[in-house]
Amino acid sequence: MHIHLDALGGVAGDMFAAALLDAFPEHQAGVSASIRAVDGRIACAVRAHNDGILSGARFAVSAPGVEPGPAPHRHDHPARHDHPHPHDHDHAHDHAHDDGHGHGDGHDQGHGHGHRPWSEIRAALEAADLAPAVRAQALAIFGHLAAAEARVHGIAVEAVAFHEVGAFDSIADIVAAAHLIAALGVRSWSVSALPLGSGRVRTQHGPLPVPAPATTLLLEGFSTLDDGVPGERVTPTGAAILRHLCGEDPGRGRPRGILGRTGIGFGTMVLPGLSNCLRVLVLDEAAARPGRRDLAVIAFEIDDQSGEDLAMGLDRLRGEPGILDVVQAPVLGKKGRMMARIQVLVRPESLEAAIAACFRETTTIGLRYHRVEGAVLDREARTVDHAGRPVRVKVVDRPGGRTAKAEADDARDHAGHAARARLRREAERLALTVPEEER
Repeated sequence: MHIHLDALGGVAGDMFAAALLDAFPEHQAGVSASIRAVDGRIACAVRAHNDGILSGARFAVSAPGVEPGPAPHRHDHPARHDHPHPHDHDHAHDHAHDDGHGHGDGHDQGHGHGHRPWSEIRAALEAADLAPAVRAQALAIFGHLAAAEARVHGIAVEAVAFHEVGAFDSIADIVAAAHLIAALGVRSWSVSALPLGSGRVRTQHGPLPVPAPATTLLLEGFSTLDDGVPGERVTPTGAAILRHLCGEDPGRGRPRGILGRTGIGFGTMVLPGLSNCLRVLVLDEAAARPGRRDLAVIAFEIDDQSGEDLAMGLDRLRGEPGILDVVQAPVLGKKGRMMARIQVLVRPESLEAAIAACFRETTTIGLRYHRVEGAVLDREARTVDHAGRPVRVKVVDRPGGRTAKAEADDARDHAGHAARARLRREAERLALTVPEEER
């Protein structure tokens, strides 16, 4: 399963949770339980919402001890953020109060806004009775936020203290997102070009531009657009979720696939002529292309690395996670020089890591890559017993019938070509004819 995020109005933590819960309402109880595990006084609710154009959901979180009520409908000017209190370590304005940026989720406003150190939030998450996968996702999202804030302010990560992101409602948004990410087990994520908005936000440090400084760091590498609509369109919490989900390949586009569920999550600000929502599209890639898979190909040439060292480097590349195959071929380059042309086959989600490995293990200073679609036949790995030794055999379903190929390395210690060929032929025969329970 692949999920594509269509950021029509923008991205914020509550919008992400609302969109996924609109698509997967069966996870509402689990989300509520995870939030209560962090703070038993906090309640959340998913409310149906229709903005006159689209219908979807809002995710509302209450102050401790207060039941979540209907989300307020705000009409503030989207480019202005008036805050009567200081902001020291986070300029997220994430859903904590009526500030007009509107990716606030309609959470109740009657709570305090003291600073919460990152170390305190981390300790609370680690102590909470959360499923390990949910805790890991929440810590990772908060970790991205803390690292960005540390860079913005030039301080150590351990010294970061959050303001709005440290409030109960934003913590609930992140825990909700973490629960959904862990529960859905999505293979990959992608996001559309992001509207960054415009305007200013007032902080203790003076006016700061939209998007907030932490947001710009978190969105490095993501595609953006200017649709002319002002306001804070992507919040730091939303940006941290995107960095967590799409950080290895922020430029990945929406893949082909059969469209299944969809969901729409609303923010609370009214955008001029535009629904302030995030849409999720759930795609089944495998069902769309039986026997097909998305791949990436990396290619480059080498003329200044010894054959001995290049062979070792390519062997190390073959062992990298996500790299499926590495081949080389001799070619003639400039000035008639002999070169090695290298081609690396990679899973798309591992592309960035594979590129880094190519630069690390070879002397190339530039490479090319592109995405392709591959076709594969169904295959099965079997192990048969021949003369008291195990031999691995790959059995493949071809259009003309099943074929088998024994692993060459398992015949390595047989002297003579004829002996090795006999062993492999017999192993292949056994793999194709002997029932599995007798092998």
